[in-house]
Amino acid sequence: MKKTILIFAALIVAILSLFQLSKYSVLTGNTAIETVIAVIAIVFFIVGVIINKKVLHQQKDLNREIDHKKIADLGLSKREYQVLCEIASGLSNKEIADKLFVSESTIKTHVSNVLVKLDAKRRTQAIQIAKTLQIIPQ
Repeated sequence: MKKTILIFAALIVAILSLFQLSKYSVLTGNTAIETVIAVIAIVFFIVGVIINKKVLHQQKDLNREIDHKKIADLGLSKREYQVLCEIASGLSNKEIADKLFVSESTIKTHVSNVLVKLDAKRRTQAIQIAKTLQIIPQ
């Protein structure tokens, strides 16, 4: 967090310095206003490209493999795992039931079993635990 604040503070100082330099250049008549605007635009472009590359690099690190051994160790059945993935997608019990072609009471049973096996009290907690265990996609 501190690193991010320092980076943005440095960017703000650099931008303010550029504006002061451009103001000085225009007042002294050494350069045309178009040149100053072009230099500032190039600097912003370069900073944007650098930040974009860092963000894309971080997103690649987030993609992890699903630990199928952990799923088996928890004792989740194939259907319970499907229900867990649908919960992570944000679907309600009724929507999951319609998607998997079973009754809503069956889904409630599967959800209860998933909560017990993951030692969770709520659906959101189950999703968080499953992500920590790397058994569902991030």
